[in-house]
Amino acid sequence: MSKTIALVNQKGGVGKTATTASLGIGLVQQGKKVLLIDFDPQASLTDSLGYKQPDELSPTVTNILENIITETPITHGEGILHQSEGVDLLPANIELAGMDVALVGVMSRETVLRSYISEVKSDYEYILIDCPPTLGMLTINAMTATDSLIIPCQSQYLSAKGLEQLLKSANRVRRQLNPNLRIDGILLTMVDNRTNFSKEMGDVLRSTYEPNLHVFCTEIPFSVRASEMSAEGKSIYRHDPNGKVAGAYRELTCEVMALDKNLTRSKPTHER
Repeated sequence: MSKTIALVNQKGGVGKTATTASLGIGLVQQGKKVLLIDFDPQASLTDSLGYKQPDELSPTVTNILENIITETPITHGEGILHQSEGVDLLPANIELAGMDVALVGVMSRETVLRSYISEVKSDYEYILIDCPPTLGMLTINAMTATDSLIIPCQSQYLSAKGLEQLLKSANRVRRQLNPNLRIDGILLTMVDNRTNFSKEMGDVLRSTYEPNLHVFCTEIPFSVRASEMSAEGKSIYRHDPNGKVAGAYRELTCEVMALDKNLTRSKPTHER
């Protein structure tokens, strides 16, 4: 079985890319086969995984989407890079910026990414999508293609305030395009436990959304070392393997896997 997870928040700088990379590599370390899809024209995921010239890469996710739109066959493994820490990556570059507009005139425009994922998901146990910091057509495509959402949210007022708009968009996609869409939970990131305000914002988020919406027990702490890893093209597990951020992402990986096990157990069984 394969599960697709989109990491989404229309606010930038909340840790989507770092979480996509760290969760993906964390799952690989647990023996899982993982594909990461960079769905942000800024190509931050591609860059952070060591591909420092994304504009020179070809094919990318843009070319794959174009093939889907024009019904051009896609060869097995086309465009997928095999990153040194074990994850596979479908990279992005600035060309993806034009796709948001190009999709508007396409028939079934919300389902283009879903068509691609349906072709590759049998090769993977997890597919993670790093979404752009918007609620445009690319993000709608990701929500339509995915099984569930993880919402990284910085423990700050403006980041928390934007959640309502995101949740409304997710509910709209669930009603109209993807009735099986779930929200795995809100992930608190860049948590600075040295400040009372950061702690208070975490408490506010939990009291506001639980029990109707899961807030992950794991919180990703703020760390200067973590902000350095993207520049080096290394994951947090290689850059600072014994640090608190690496430990938190290991815990998150286990928590995400446990969610899937609990969901499987909760499904009704039918006797013959």
